[in-house]
This record gives sequence, C-alpha cells and structure tokens, in this order.
Amino acid sequence: MTKQLTLCADDFAQSGSISAGILQLIDAGRLSATSVLSQSPHWPELAGEIRARAERVDVGLHFNLTHPFSQPAKPLSHWLMKSQLRQLSQAALRDEALSQVDRFAEHFGRLPDFVDGHQHVHALPVIRDALFDAIQRRWPEGRLPYLRSPDKLGHPGDNRLKALILRSVCTHFDEQAQERGFATSPWFGGMYSLTPQADFAGLMQSWLARMPQQALIMCHPGLPAQDADDPIAACRGRELEYLASSAFGELCQKLRIRLARFQPEAVAA
Repeated sequence: MTKQLTLCADDFAQSGSISAGILQLIDAGRLSATSVLSQSPHWPELAGEIRARAERVDVGLHFNLTHPFSQPAKPLSHWLMKSQLRQLSQAALRDEALSQVDRFAEHFGRLPDFVDGHQHVHALPVIRDALFDAIQRRWPEGRLPYLRSPDKLGHPGDNRLKALILRSVCTHFDEQAQERGFATSPWFGGMYSLTPQADFAGLMQSWLARMPQQALIMCHPGLPAQDADDPIAACRGRELEYLASSAFGELCQKLRIRLARFQPEAVAA
C-alpha cells in the first residue's frame, strides 16, 4: 500500500535564499507543504511566487514569537518558562496571532491551509489557547485549518533529550486541538539537532521507514547563504541537496511513499 506523506518546508519568507530553495523543491515535486513567516519584510514580494504554486502544496502560517524581524522578539527559553508557569497574557497572544494571520491573508489572498509554529511555540500552554481563539475568530465554521501536533513526535532524530523536552512542553496539544474540531497530524517527524554534522540523509531514511499513513515531516531547506541572523544556515543547503537528489526520490519509490497535501478526511477515516 502506498503511504502519503506531507513533507513541509518551514520558514518560507524568512529570507530570499531560504524561499528560493523551497520554491526550487516545490517545482521539482519534492515538497507538499510550506509554512510562511508572515511578519517577514520579504513576505509581500514573495507571496505571489507561492500563490502561483498553491495548487501543488499546502501553504500555512508559521506562527512566530522568537525570530526577530522589524520588531524585537524574545528567545524560546522565555516562552518555555512563562508558558509552563502560565504567566502569559492570552489576550495579547491572541492579538499577535490575529496580526500574523491577517498579514498572511493580506498578501496571499486567503487564509492559511494550516498553522504550525516557529520552534513549536504554537503548541505551548496559554499560547495554544490564544491561537485556538484567534483561528476561531477568523475562519468560517466548519473550515478550520489543520494543525501540526509536536506532541505526536514519532522519532527522536539524533537528539533524544530535545525530543523528550518537546513532547513534555507540548503535552495534550493534540487532544485539546481535536476537542475543538481541528484536524491534526497523527504522526510528526523531522526533529534533529540541526547541526552541520548531522546525518540528514540517514535520519530521513529512518523517518520514512517508520512513518505511518498520513505522516507529517518538517524540513528546513534553503539555498546556501551566509546569514548571521539564521542559526541553522549551515544545515539548509545540505537538506536542499538531499531532498533534490535522485537518492531521495528512489527511497520514496522503494518505500512506496507519495508526497501529498494533507488530507484530514483520510486521517478521520
């Protein structure tokens, strides 16, 4: 039986080089989703490029609280601590989510197909409730976006501690999202150390071998660039090279995996 995989490139619009790499992979049929940092000053000029390809891929919002653009941002450690202590303003976070959704729609021409989070902030306590609220204020009833569930992480990659922490801080996200009527990814992969020494090709082989039907795997490709504002710049070219390779295509064929847009009805079935 052929398995369907939603392979999602995060960070579209973060920079021109990242976005160009993602567009290259979409054109090659090597991605089935990408999520957008709508706060980026590059988003208005890049929206048309991804809109022209929207029949081939899901296009979502990469909700951001940690990457600075024109405004300052707090590090992930801040949101981890404050969310666990419930010391965050849900109303302020809801307004931030609405702002990012609206900026996405302003330039894309419609609402996102799905929502995930930069460094998974969307699934942290309090932040998740603010996001649920924001979505239900913008989307028509019965047409909610699907959500990425980090607590459904199915493979630790090359960093078991990082995986354990992620599952812990995002616990019950999937359950709470489904209770509110959201479709969610039943199996999530793609987490690893994001270091230049990591064996991305080997990890991808492990993820694909273990994934069930309708899995969602994130990736972070981009054209090679010297970008001091991008802490994982050294990894992006390596990911792009492998995903564009014949080896990746042959692996998908061998394992009978087809890249496809997410189908919530197939998960429900």
